[in-house]
Amino acid sequence: MKSQSSLKHCYRLLLVLLLTLPGSVAYAHDRNLLIAAARVFDGYTLRSDAAVLISEGKVVRIDSREAFNDSDAPRLELGDATLLPGFIELHAHLSYQHVPADTVLRHGITTVRDVGGPLHQPYGGDGSLRLMTSGPIITAPAGYPISNLGETDIAMPVADAQQARQAVRKLVAGGAVVIKVALEPGGEAGAPWSGGHTHAHSHAPHSKTHDKPRSWPMLAPAVLAAIVDEAHLLGRRVAAHLAEPKGAQLALDAGVDEWAHAPCDSLPDAQLQRAAAQQVRIVGTIDTLSKCPGVSSNVRRLAELGAEFLYGAEIAHPDIPWGIDGQELLYLQHLAGMAPLDVLRTATAKAGQYLNVPLLGSLLPGAPADLIAVRGDPTQKLKLLEYPDLVMSGGKLIINYFEN
Repeated sequence: MKSQSSLKHCYRLLLVLLLTLPGSVAYAHDRNLLIAAARVFDGYTLRSDAAVLISEGKVVRIDSREAFNDSDAPRLELGDATLLPGFIELHAHLSYQHVPADTVLRHGITTVRDVGGPLHQPYGGDGSLRLMTSGPIITAPAGYPISNLGETDIAMPVADAQQARQAVRKLVAGGAVVIKVALEPGGEAGAPWSGGHTHAHSHAPHSKTHDKPRSWPMLAPAVLAAIVDEAHLLGRRVAAHLAEPKGAQLALDAGVDEWAHAPCDSLPDAQLQRAAAQQVRIVGTIDTLSKCPGVSSNVRRLAELGAEFLYGAEIAHPDIPWGIDGQELLYLQHLAGMAPLDVLRTATAKAGQYLNVPLLGSLLPGAPADLIAVRGDPTQKLKLLEYPDLVMSGGKLIINYFEN
């Protein structure tokens, strides 16, 4: 009979062999696993020749390779690769557009915040995509997106302050992690929801095209103020779909916390200054809005003013990858002036903090073991992040294309 130590050694060899098979999902998340790489980004800093110990679906320890020499945990050596936290997408429409969650997960996004779609409690994160939602968008009667999509469960119209407060309470009770409002009159050139010459890039498959500018109804200031007040009372931020000066002014006056897009039309500098002064967060979606004439100048000016940008590419938009969007990352680097490490922080630890989920988006001890790895160094080539060779969710391997 083999000794216990020999059996343990055989088990470790077998497990490491299984882990290195392409597409392996052999790792059981209640077992220890040590993953080592030439570079490890922990959500804040980039470490060289480091390793991460995972157990029971969480990060237990991150340290140098040598610090784990005495560990008996199975070791997965990635070589000249970079290990990172899974990315967090803050602007998506997966549920409404029926984008497969497993496709998004396999392409490096481990957490998604849907902002406009069915209402549900947060779920996933244990071998599946972690999915949060705003639920339906609160809008004026016949306002966007009802104006171009028709009656749909992506929108919730309210006519007065009482209805507005009731809507917010219903959304929060149903699991909304943020309250989204529409402040959209329509007609912006280059906006994917405006139709006209941008019909090929329509916001949704059945949206209508219009040849002339129009003015869709928008929430009245008192109604919007009631939404913001009720949301804040219930511990939720308010994110606004906006694209031009009228919507921006409404949002600024009401104290809206977040702009769901970098504005499409050029905004007056006074509005941009006020947004920065009020510490409004800007979810970029710059790639989605790349045909808008004002988006580049708005992003550059907001960055100069010190505004904080968040990563969101609007997954489900026809032009956007169903995973990490390298082009969006490059826009953050070149338009918003972020260093590559700041870009990575924005899509990982900074986003986790913004969602108020402790340690999400980091590889610090106690963090959910949501990890991705790419060959090479993404700080030199952000595009690499679109093609992860390893993805883990809650300590469970989803894909692993690394070989010894």
